[in-house]
Amino acid sequence: MARSVGSSARKIVGTVSVAAILLAVSGCGLLGGDAEEASGSTTPGQVEKAGIKLGLLPIIDVAPVHIAIERGYFEDEGLKVEPITIQGGAAAIPGLVSGDLDMTFGNFVSFFNAQAKDTAKDVGGLRLIMDGYQAKPEMFLVLAKAGSRIKSPRDLAGKTLGINTTRNIAELTFRASLEANNVDPNRVTFKEVPLPDMEAAVENNVVDAAFSSEPFITRAQRNSGQIAVLDAASGPTDGIPIAGYGTTGKFLQDNPKTVAAFQRALVKGQRDAGDHALVRQLLTEYAKVDKETAALVHFGEFPTTLDATRLQRVAALMRTYGLLETDFDVKPMLVPVPED
Repeated sequence: MARSVGSSARKIVGTVSVAAILLAVSGCGLLGGDAEEASGSTTPGQVEKAGIKLGLLPIIDVAPVHIAIERGYFEDEGLKVEPITIQGGAAAIPGLVSGDLDMTFGNFVSFFNAQAKDTAKDVGGLRLIMDGYQAKPEMFLVLAKAGSRIKSPRDLAGKTLGINTTRNIAELTFRASLEANNVDPNRVTFKEVPLPDMEAAVENNVVDAAFSSEPFITRAQRNSGQIAVLDAASGPTDGIPIAGYGTTGKFLQDNPKTVAAFQRALVKGQRDAGDHALVRQLLTEYAKVDKETAALVHFGEFPTTLDATRLQRVAALMRTYGLLETDFDVKPMLVPVPED
């Protein structure tokens, strides 16, 4: 069982349809040299640290980790992964810095933002070790209560929106999508709400609408009939990288074989996640989603490489929408993924 750190719908005849949600860079600091040197050996061997505390969200994006656990890919590499529940990428970064987490899943916006602010400077900065999830239309939706006066993007102006953490990929894609719909994103107020609580926050009028991801989109649509008013994974954000896995420069320096072993195992999980039937089955376990909901969720893409050009697109959008104050180069943060 995962521990914890820190703290409808578009209607289709006969059923309710669904839709579908960092780490960042490193500095020179404790690492020295380039990323390939820092990553150490890429051949199987005894790892420096077998037990890995891994920050995860109960969302579809992290299905590859659970696949790798279930199929013994981590075990084959000499690793035992302990999933630890986090609220979001930004919330996980203090856990990395303190050592409560060895690695974490998180959205790229939060990781780039933290690295730009030198949040993890004392532990060698933040390093990206695997791309995790890439956007496709209908996997990021802003949902409002059934019968709400909010029916389109323009109706969101002046409203309060639930978001799992601010200054993250949700805020970035939301701002870009609003502007694409001729709505000033600065006219929306954000209120932080954990993803599992989004549906209730909308139903209880804690927020006017909520930015959600799978499987919580489908659950809210099926349970409460919530309606989609904005697809934030379309238009300017279609195909944008969402989130990945990372660690600190210090952990990488001290445990290069461990990181390489984790990467090899997770690549297999990412590939296997192309079997959507398998992912739907696992959602009923780690995300506690009923089978009916799991059968309806929409998927993004599960990349198996770290591509600097693709990830730079996130940093460019962050600069455009004020989530970064200066231009930011993502390349120094990438830890090469070992080849099979």
